[in-house]
Amino acid sequence: MTETALVYGVAVAGAAVARALAAHGHRVVVADDAPDDTKRALAHELGSELVECPDDDTIRRLVRDADLVAPAPGVPETHDVVRHALAADVPLRTEIDLAYEWERDRPGGPRPMVAITGTDGKTTTTVLTAALLAAGGLRTAAVGNTEVPFVAALDDDVDAFAVECSSFRLSWIRSFRAEAAIWLNLAPDHQNWHTSMASYEEAKANVWRHQRTTDVAVGWTGDRRVMARLAAAPGRHVTFGLDAGDHHVIAAEPTSVSGVRTGGASGSRSTASAPEGRLFADVLGPYASVASLRRRFPHDVSNALAAAAACLEAGLVGRDAIDAGLAEFRVPPHRIEPLGELDGAQWYNDSKATSPHAALTAIRSFDSIVLIAGGRNKGLDLAALASEASRVRSVVAVGESAGEIEAAFAGLRPTVRATSMGEAVELARLAARPRDAVLLSPACASYDWYPTGGYPARGDDFRRLFHAQPGAPGEVSR
Repeated sequence: MTETALVYGVAVAGAAVARALAAHGHRVVVADDAPDDTKRALAHELGSELVECPDDDTIRRLVRDADLVAPAPGVPETHDVVRHALAADVPLRTEIDLAYEWERDRPGGPRPMVAITGTDGKTTTTVLTAALLAAGGLRTAAVGNTEVPFVAALDDDVDAFAVECSSFRLSWIRSFRAEAAIWLNLAPDHQNWHTSMASYEEAKANVWRHQRTTDVAVGWTGDRRVMARLAAAPGRHVTFGLDAGDHHVIAAEPTSVSGVRTGGASGSRSTASAPEGRLFADVLGPYASVASLRRRFPHDVSNALAAAAACLEAGLVGRDAIDAGLAEFRVPPHRIEPLGELDGAQWYNDSKATSPHAALTAIRSFDSIVLIAGGRNKGLDLAALASEASRVRSVVAVGESAGEIEAAFAGLRPTVRATSMGEAVELARLAARPRDAVLLSPACASYDWYPTGGYPARGDDFRRLFHAQPGAPGEVSR
């Protein structure tokens, strides 16, 4: 008997799930709260019709008639489709869980995978992990909360997967498992999606839930909640940290590891570049040089430690391949992305920082900052940004939360409000002094000013406006 799958939300990930379910023999029903012609065409392709903006009664009926419900990552726990599925005991399935089950059933079993979760640093560590796996000779796909959903990559000719696991994708999983799974950190985020901080933490902990005792669970020593969860993880426990952990950084002469470059992170007055001659090490001794990384802010080094620990401890990559993998890694855009110098100040695009925790990571990388912050708050306490006010020269507040940003820095630092990104760039230029860092690190989502493109659209606009300033360098092809 053919099972019916309700896919709710059919943008990139939802569309991939809908097509995969249909390919695996399900009758697929698709619904969406923001219909458009592309989504209608998908429904037609699947031999169905798009249920557009359904009311509560319609959602209840759709759930009742389904054998499983697959909400897209953008559909929050508070949505009626989730509420009705839980009430009716209809299974909720996420794309990485479905993908893993189909991967598990392939001839020869599932290919090796490393899973990465955390409040901040997931994408960077996923790309780092893919670079290390590739350096070890494995054809690798970076999937999940990336541009490529896991379900869309199952037919790719690859040897291994690096799977970025957002809390949205980890909620409700029933089987997803990775030979090595990294939990980077935990801080308040996505409280407009989850019902509570406890729900958010529980979703993150699912990255280790189905591991076997022979698998590797990797956690950061600097986060007590991650360490508490690691203590209960079924896999073999491995820790990482700059100064402590099974994988850590030690001081050494720059010549201790040969054949590596010794460049540094770009930018003025950065306090964050790791000293030359530092090495990644574990119980067996050093295995790679920090200098192999093109950019070496503390969080870059920490993310690299996590990726190396997972790949080495799972036996997927040899120690002699780590340096080459680190050297090949390129930091993805919108993550403290250097744009260039203008009037003696260095400009950075950190549009991906959509929470205070992420923005503080960037702020701590510099001594003197003109901060551009604000946007659509995700239910988080923006006052936390003022904990690093000593590093901030002045603030340009933007977007829906501009008032909250102003309140956070009231009496601490000069603050002005901009009504557009163009005005924000002009005001930041006026405020900046030589050797400052001008930093777009919003601590908020972007959907107020950039309703369709998300943080990449915001970062792209900021980059364009910077390069359009008189005297600014031309944009370099990325």
